[in-house]
Amino acid sequence: MAETIQEKEQQKKEYEKYVKEVTPTHNLGLQMAKAFVTGGIICCIGQFILNYAGNMGLDKQTAGSWCSLLLVLASVLLTGFNIYPKIVKWGGAGALVPITGFANGVAAPAIEYKTEGQVFGIGCKIFTIAGPVILYGIFASWLLGMVYWVGKMVGVF
Repeated sequence: MAETIQEKEQQKKEYEKYVKEVTPTHNLGLQMAKAFVTGGIICCIGQFILNYAGNMGLDKQTAGSWCSLLLVLASVLLTGFNIYPKIVKWGGAGALVPITGFANGVAAPAIEYKTEGQVFGIGCKIFTIAGPVILYGIFASWLLGMVYWVGKMVGVF
């Protein structure tokens, strides 16, 4: 019995040592710097598209639409070629927060589940990641709209 307890304690110590070895360590400052650089590069690309579209004679709103369209397209293409996940792994939130991250969140499940078919694969799984964002975004918009509407009715706004 005594050996069993000692063996269990030894196994527990070995397991704790193993967990410590395989658990990745994170440098918060480095992660923040990488996110800043990655997000900054994406934003600079977006600003370049805006400036280029403006120089081509497009108004601000149309240039913004083209910018969004091209960034989403680039994100989906890079996701399809398995490049965007590598950017996300390196840049963290800097690659996930902009519109490109949202496009990646929709494209990645579609690509992952395409083997299960159009309906049960892509159709059911495409909004697995982006669905909650859309749902709560719409709900928050509706709720704030109701608050504004009631505020207008009672004369607060």
